[in-house]
Amino acid sequence: MKPLIETEIIHFLKQNVEPIPDSNFGLGFRASVTLTDGTFLPCVIFRNSEKTLDLAIRRFKEEQSNKSIFSNKSKGFGYREIVKNFVTKGNCINIYDITNVTKSRFEMPLEFYKKVEGETAMSWTVFVAEFADGRKLSFGTRWNWQFFDLPEGFNFSEIKNIISGCYLSKENEIVPHKSLLDFQKDMEKLQTINREKPFFECYIDNL
Repeated sequence: MKPLIETEIIHFLKQNVEPIPDSNFGLGFRASVTLTDGTFLPCVIFRNSEKTLDLAIRRFKEEQSNKSIFSNKSKGFGYREIVKNFVTKGNCINIYDITNVTKSRFEMPLEFYKKVEGETAMSWTVFVAEFADGRKLSFGTRWNWQFFDLPEGFNFSEIKNIISGCYLSKENEIVPHKSLLDFQKDMEKLQTINREKPFFECYIDNL
């Protein structure tokens, strides 16, 4: 398959995708892509590389000058760990391997993210989404918010309300979160929690 040219990808993203802000990495454009070998990736974030590059350079300098908040504990290993984090972590694809870009069905509109009232517990956020037809789904994440799993027959654009800090029972009743211990004890009484999805990143300097 023939790869798309950069301008085609940028045009599609700016015309069809709502960008999500990120103070560390800049605007992200969520989409699905098909690679030149036919591989389909349902969750990809496109970004300009400038913010990520600036962050990496700043963190490298902080570690080299022993000005980071971890410098007293790292005993000289902080610099290597920071470089390793930027170089070896994360999922990344090359723009020249992409042959098609489409909207991702796993991207929740930003307006609904904003209705979730912060973490439910430390490193755990749950909420229930009510859809226009009266159906409900439960969602949860430890960290990432960019993409969520979504059963067939549902569409994020049809959400009408978000209920923060709650689960759904198997009787379809709203169950407020009490504690992580109670959650683990009562998991069998709850409906499936649709979790955050792993994603790839692709950097485009002119985006």
